[in-house]
Amino acid sequence: MQYETILYKEDGPIGILTLNRPNEANMFNRTMCLEIRDCIEAVRCETRTRVLVITGAGDKFFCAGGSKDGMEDTHLYAGVLPTLEMYDAIERLQKPVIASINGFAVGGGNVLQVVCDLSIAKESAIFRQVGPMVGSFDAGYGTWYLEDLVGKRRAKEMWFLNEKLTAHQALEYGLINRVVPDDQLEAATREMALAVADRGAFALAALKAAFTARHNGVAGLARVSHDLLLRPYLDTDEAHELKASFAERRKPDADKFGH
Repeated sequence: MQYETILYKEDGPIGILTLNRPNEANMFNRTMCLEIRDCIEAVRCETRTRVLVITGAGDKFFCAGGSKDGMEDTHLYAGVLPTLEMYDAIERLQKPVIASINGFAVGGGNVLQVVCDLSIAKESAIFRQVGPMVGSFDAGYGTWYLEDLVGKRRAKEMWFLNEKLTAHQALEYGLINRVVPDDQLEAATREMALAVADRGAFALAALKAAFTARHNGVAGLARVSHDLLLRPYLDTDEAHELKASFAERRKPDADKFGH
């Protein structure tokens, strides 16, 4: 797959998506948001990979948030960065997503790693929410999901005071899962991803759907019911008998239900 603002490659069961605007602090623009969405959708529809890693190009920035450069000057949707497109795509993906944080995760860049299922960071990484300092905010994924990770008081502190957090502070807060020496990030990320890939893919999909269903209303419930429960049901004796009886215009044999 060829993209303008991201890179994608596969390493065995691991898909690796790299935010590739290093000269712009890997900030996501409209094109990047949509390319991340499209890439994740393609990953969702294939069975080669079992886990996705998201990281940033270079060794200084994971992602420094969003840039509206080149967008229409309007209050309508065309003038809004489609960040929800990529966050929703991560949520919908039935495979675990690991953020490999190779530098500053600031603003929307921190929200991006928060939305991922697991996060591993190098020791020199820095985390920060800056919205109220720069005329912005994320009153959705950036608040609800952050509160889930660090608690309401810590989440408000991050949003209201906008202080920088070191990787070790982020680990203490529960914002990330692991911290490793800078020169070990790539190897440690790969080790974590391979460990996840060895687990049962269907079980992981069910667990991820259950974790996300609480925030997603009918869409979250539908992910559990439609994506995970419908296909096994279609293979049951009950489903086969109902399908056959309808086609044969006869009363179904209820003795076959529940087998």
